[in-house]
Order: sequence, then C-alpha cells, then structure tokens
Amino acid sequence: MSDNLNDRGPADRTRVNVNEDYEARYWANKWGVSEAELRTAVERVGVMADDVERALKR
Repeated sequence: MSDNLNDRGPADRTRVNVNEDYEARYWANKWGVSEAELRTAVERVGVMADDVERALKR
C-alpha cells in the first residue's frame, strides 16, 4: 500500500514519525515547535506522541 500524500496527517496518531517530511511538519505545527526540536524530543523520549508532547511542554 503506498502513501497517500494528499492525506497530510499522520497515519498512526499515537506515534511520531519524523522520517516522513509531511508527518514531521504536522507534529511540529501541532505543538508549535521547529522540526529540529521535534526530532530532538523524539530522540530523547521515543516515538509515542503522548511522551513527545510531555517532553516538549517541559
């Protein structure tokens, strides 16, 4: 199954995938951070969206 690039939200809203540009942009915009900050948070706490959101709010 190929990616539908017209669907700009993440396929799995419980996980942050920074390897897909459109998903990284979605999450960065959702939390009001840069993509670099998002990537750093994912490296630090893992890919679970709840964990990343908590880390970014600290």
